[in-house]
Amino acid sequence: MSLRYPHPTLTYEHEMLRAGAQCVAGIDEVGRGALAGPVAAAAVVLPADTRHWFERVNDSKLLTPAVREEVAAAILAEAAVGLAMVSAERIDAEGIVPATKRAMLQAFRALGPQVDGLLVDAVSLPEAKVQHLLPLVHGDQLSLSIASASIVAKVARDQLMRGMDRSYPGYHLGRNKGYGTPLHREAIMRLGPSTIHRVTFLSKIVGDATP
Repeated sequence: MSLRYPHPTLTYEHEMLRAGAQCVAGIDEVGRGALAGPVAAAAVVLPADTRHWFERVNDSKLLTPAVREEVAAAILAEAAVGLAMVSAERIDAEGIVPATKRAMLQAFRALGPQVDGLLVDAVSLPEAKVQHLLPLVHGDQLSLSIASASIVAKVARDQLMRGMDRSYPGYHLGRNKGYGTPLHREAIMRLGPSTIHRVTFLSKIVGDATP
């Protein structure tokens, strides 16, 4: 049974500010378990006033695509946002955990040096070298900043995968976004992996085949 949490709040952001942080960002990633495409990460520093869209922010997996896109547009218009993606090729070369941390660090650094507090969904990120750092399990269901980051990263990656669907037809990437659905797995078996597939993830599907 999955754990259920209340609507994400600013509780952890306020605690970090009371501890001395001057600027707090939330970080999350999407696409870590996909078979194709990049892993994406976003870092978000929320504006002081989020009341007009606060109630619509939640863990991106709990929102419909239409709501995600509307809320992502509001976040991008009013918050400070860093976004980064790391390719399937680098995931194969480095491993998914280092690649995920690379994406998170790039997203964090895109915000600039003023950020001195980080709330990170599940992952410890000491490489950021900030004074205030807190990994939160299920952070996208607890922290408004992390939930906002999850929405931005999800929408950006989904848009990219829809574009890749046109460049790599037959894999149904616009529908599965690179995840291992039965239809996607069948396409890999039939067509073989493309250059955007994570070959190191495909051993149970195609053995040692390479693009």
